[in-house]
Amino acid sequence: MCISTGEAAFFGTIVYCGRQHHPVHGLIHVLGYQNTAANLTAGPNAMLLHLPTRQLTPRHFLSAGRTGDVLHRMVAAVESAAATADDFAWMSAEPQPVQVFDHDIYTVLLAADPTAVPAALRQVPPHRRPDLDPDLLRFYADHFPDHTIAVCCFDNADAQRAKPLLLWYSPLDPDRLTVPALDSHTGAAPDLDAAVPVDHWVLLSTDQAPSDWGAPVVYPKDMRHSLRAFLPAAVLGRHYGPGQTLPNGDFTISHRDLLTGDLDRIERLQPPAAESAGRARGRR
Repeated sequence: MCISTGEAAFFGTIVYCGRQHHPVHGLIHVLGYQNTAANLTAGPNAMLLHLPTRQLTPRHFLSAGRTGDVLHRMVAAVESAAATADDFAWMSAEPQPVQVFDHDIYTVLLAADPTAVPAALRQVPPHRRPDLDPDLLRFYADHFPDHTIAVCCFDNADAQRAKPLLLWYSPLDPDRLTVPALDSHTGAAPDLDAAVPVDHWVLLSTDQAPSDWGAPVVYPKDMRHSLRAFLPAAVLGRHYGPGQTLPNGDFTISHRDLLTGDLDRIERLQPPAAESAGRARGRR
């Protein structure tokens, strides 16, 4: 249900993408990502996410704090609605080639050029430092030249207690909501020709929807206002799997289709061919 640097199993993945006009940051997308990880590698491991933005810093990562169940609350809202129906400031400094920082249980490496990641691994604590297949990093460099890659390193002891990853960014395409869902759990580059098993909740939101759109989400009364400002009032969602297979790829939907509430318009999106992506990287 995601890409890992070593053998692993992931269960119950929840992915969220919301489009909103933030009072400080303007038009942004907010990504949420959570699953249960079983590290099948003897040593450290890492989860890789490709994010459709050119600028990402540690300040874009949001702390869930005491609200570690925020994505589960969105799922509960969608499930409840279905049951009823049936009856900060932008950083101005020039970004470093690879930014390394701790967030929840992870040591995160952010890179516009994935091939720069190996040199930065020495900044990761040894108990979280994974072995990275150069071919996997080349895959990201070739297929996602305009994206930022997040390598979220974890160890066996911490894998089971992760809170959701929450972050915001200025998207490459504001009118298309995409969540990373490429699949490979062996440490190798994903097979783009494969059909892969899915076990995902895909959650979506927009602040331009009418008042009767979606399922209202109930948040704790003591949630921090700084976090609440990034979260939706209502969501739509769909569950895929288990026992279902889909072509390997991400989940994506246009903002126009999301506004109509037509989740049948969710598609599986594959990265561009390496040749065309390489040309795009050369134009940057």
